[in-house]
Amino acid sequence: MSVRRILLLVGDFVEDYEVMVPYQMLIMVGHEVHAVCPGKQAGQTVATAVHDFEGDQTYSEKRGHNFALTATFDEIDESTYDGLVIPGGRAPEYLRLDARVIEIVRHFAATNKPIASICHGAQLLTAAGVLNGRRCSAYPALQPEVETAGATYIAASEAFDNAYTDGNLVTAPAWPAHPAWIRAFLEVLGSRIAP
Repeated sequence: MSVRRILLLVGDFVEDYEVMVPYQMLIMVGHEVHAVCPGKQAGQTVATAVHDFEGDQTYSEKRGHNFALTATFDEIDESTYDGLVIPGGRAPEYLRLDARVIEIVRHFAATNKPIASICHGAQLLTAAGVLNGRRCSAYPALQPEVETAGATYIAASEAFDNAYTDGNLVTAPAWPAHPAWIRAFLEVLGSRIAP
């Protein structure tokens, strides 16, 4: 398997599981992962949040871990990366206001490089205007945004463990979908994992 360079876009209150698990899994299989956040440098941290389904109308939120960034946002050149990961949580609502973040997302879409987005990560895809005519899963509360952006919304399974692939785009509704989501992203990246 050839090593792929992956860009991981994060911000404060990124969903804890949705940033830590893909980061660790992609490194585990041998890929190089650069976690970046606007305005921050390698070695700095972002706060994460733990979202859970506890029987309320929406998820609950608790403070998670500090997640260390591995690269400096202002120094990245998106053309040198093979794939993009966009975790959810509340970070995407902030990240979508950053013009450089939008430029990065548009680069991956325009060059047909693999993009993995989970949960509220679809907010970056809609803000970047890259979903028109696509099929996309996301947290159910984002269905109106996804459809307004011209995409077909793929609903979450009852267990929230489904992922959906549309060409270079791999999406999922929430962290219970990690196995399916990461497996599909690795396939789109061309990564081969042998038993």
